[in-house]
Amino acid sequence: MVKRETERARALVASSEEPVIVLDAEQRVLAASPVALEALPALELGDPVPARLLGPEEGAPLLLYLGEPAELAAYEELRSGFTAAVSHELRTPLARLLVLLESTLLPDAEVPELVEAARAEIDQVRELIDDVLFLSELETGREVVALGSSPARPILEEVASKTAERAERADVRVHVAADPDVLLPLRPRMIRMVLENLFENALRYAGPRTRLTVSIRREGDEILLVAADDGAGVAAGDLPRLFERFYRADRARASHGTGLGLAIVKHVVTAAGGTVAASGGPGRGLEIRCVFPA
Repeated sequence: MVKRETERARALVASSEEPVIVLDAEQRVLAASPVALEALPALELGDPVPARLLGPEEGAPLLLYLGEPAELAAYEELRSGFTAAVSHELRTPLARLLVLLESTLLPDAEVPELVEAARAEIDQVRELIDDVLFLSELETGREVVALGSSPARPILEEVASKTAERAERADVRVHVAADPDVLLPLRPRMIRMVLENLFENALRYAGPRTRLTVSIRREGDEILLVAADDGAGVAAGDLPRLFERFYRADRARASHGTGLGLAIVKHVVTAAGGTVAASGGPGRGLEIRCVFPA
């Protein structure tokens, strides 16, 4: 059990884009990110860490961060930008909500319709807050992503069943397929979160009279989770940015989506040592491919 958890910790560090090194009690390298190994090319797992990297305090630190102060400043700038983006995204539905409520006071106002529209705006705010809080949990480490492996097929069928009515309203035919013995290196809640966001993205943006296929299968040393639709697709220039927080392609800007769904997918998948990529084009649908080590 301890050996397995150590291997998972090494995998997480190995997938990190930050220059970090994990040490044992004897100041030897347990794990290191690719960026850290690039900065210290002579360093190998099991080697003692150079004394110049350690502080004057006695005892070995568990984690070393090799980045420059400028990188920390850049992180603070990114966090500040994220906060500003959240504020902006909240302001828009709240402004619409205020207009709707004020409209109920007008003569001959269609109050039931206005109240229903106001309810939709409240749901939008709640969805955004839930996504922001969940993403914050992931990034602060309060929510362990890769803790054990879980059967994927039952969760896929559960999510498909839960979204069946929504898919019918959106005029999207859903097909799911998963090998019964495939395990994903994620907790059930994380698998569910990834699948729900993949379904939501397709049902929201693929368009009517389309087909969504979600499959989970093993290919060699990899496990593939693929969500592919034959809908409207996105411009080639938008593909690399689909996983950015709050980014929406031109066609999606009128939607009430939070713009965080695919960002959450990427964060969960990469935290479990996997990769995620998008492909497709205008009129050729969209494919989101998540690849995990088997």
